[in-house]
Amino acid sequence: MSVQIQPQLRYLLLGLIAWEFVGDFDLVAGGALPSPSEILHQAWLDRGDYGGHIAATLQAAAIGFAIGNLVAIFAALCFVRWPVTAKLCQGINVALFALPPIAVVPILLIAFDGMTPRYILAAISVYFPTMTAMLVGLSEIDPRAADVVRAYGGGPFALLRLVRLRSSMPALLGGLRVAAPNAVLGAILAEFGGGARWGLGTYLLGSLGQANPARLWGIGLAATLIAGLAYFAFALLARRMTGATRAVTIASGALPQSERGSWITLIVAIMLPFIIWWLLLALLGISPIVAKTPFGLIDYLFLAGTAESAQTRLLAALFETLPLALLGMAAGLAIALGLAVLGEVKPAVARTLLPIALVTQTMPLVALTPLLVLLLGRGIAVTIAITVSVTFFPAFVTIAQGLQLVSRAAFDLCRAYGASPLRELWLVALPSALPYLFAAAKLAVPRALLGVMIAEWLATGRGLGNLMNQSRGFLDYGMIWTVAIVSVLISLVFYQAIVLVERRWRR
Repeated sequence: MSVQIQPQLRYLLLGLIAWEFVGDFDLVAGGALPSPSEILHQAWLDRGDYGGHIAATLQAAAIGFAIGNLVAIFAALCFVRWPVTAKLCQGINVALFALPPIAVVPILLIAFDGMTPRYILAAISVYFPTMTAMLVGLSEIDPRAADVVRAYGGGPFALLRLVRLRSSMPALLGGLRVAAPNAVLGAILAEFGGGARWGLGTYLLGSLGQANPARLWGIGLAATLIAGLAYFAFALLARRMTGATRAVTIASGALPQSERGSWITLIVAIMLPFIIWWLLLALLGISPIVAKTPFGLIDYLFLAGTAESAQTRLLAALFETLPLALLGMAAGLAIALGLAVLGEVKPAVARTLLPIALVTQTMPLVALTPLLVLLLGRGIAVTIAITVSVTFFPAFVTIAQGLQLVSRAAFDLCRAYGASPLRELWLVALPSALPYLFAAAKLAVPRALLGVMIAEWLATGRGLGNLMNQSRGFLDYGMIWTVAIVSVLISLVFYQAIVLVERRWRR
């Protein structure tokens, strides 16, 4: 154990020393990167503030985490048991994950009181990663085990109880590792502009205008520590529960592919999100000035006197955002795949890089963006950096989980024929982990668009993110809803494209 830990501690110590030197002499971004000692000193001075803020964020994250994951697990079970429900709810699933928080938060604050908006956004943040991971785990079963259950007269529920649930545990725990930091981030994002007294998001927002980078980094690192502890708690649980578990056979094609749905199913799947959207607004009784129904958006974009101006602004922003979203998604997936492969070839190096990766995932972008802007400017580079930071980590966890579950017997066969480790990865590991790679791509699609919009909102002042931010300032609720719905539709198109590629590969 000590042989594996010592190099990582050495790298960490060297990194902290270099950080201290750079921060003390203001060598990076004119002092926007304070030294660890400055951050700790400021945190000590602010120690009286942290307790209440951390408690409020933890409460929102924990309750949202529990609610979102329960719904996600139940949904995945329904999707596997009754595949038609997966087709019907596909639009809703991606819509929940793709809704931009900067558009959702004002609506939630108008519709709900107290901590409820935080619970809802935290639950939404964890639903899609857990549901996707659970669905992959329930689907990618050993076909021989399924044949044994069927041979003894077991039906679908017996197969679910005896095979699918047990085989899904590694994937589920991998999804929970992603969901835990997401819950913290969702709670913090819901605190921005909420007017609440307590919460790390509130504390961070109130500290932005104080020209105190050490305080901003202290708040950001506090959020990172909370999210990191949640991540490693589930990583430890996964190691204890499934550390000895290995795939017996390569079961990447174990899930029988259902026939393409009927036109009725397709129409219902398209209409269902709009029906739920309209019903929720009707039940909540929100003013039509703030809450736009589908018919209200049609009027805003095509019938009102300002429709032409709204279309022009929307199309201009769309053409700025889309290419960067595609580029950021490709970069995030490439980095995730590279780090996951590195974890198989050089585990010590991957474990050393993992804390850095976790920081980029869990530190609130409001605290990280000023440094990235000073380092990279306000152009494409900072947008790609922010997009990669919110895209690659869930993809990395998913791909790494798939690589860890590859059949050990298949590796033994390659070694018997003298294959190198890279050859083993190319011939066995990567093909076997392709279902997890497709799942990672599905996770990356909405997050890439969301990352670009956050970068545009906080840094570049361009694209859909800036258009939404301007619309909030002008109280242009029609454009806010338009950008939110358009971003969801774009994510649905990209998501469906990945589904079609996966379906063709399986065939």
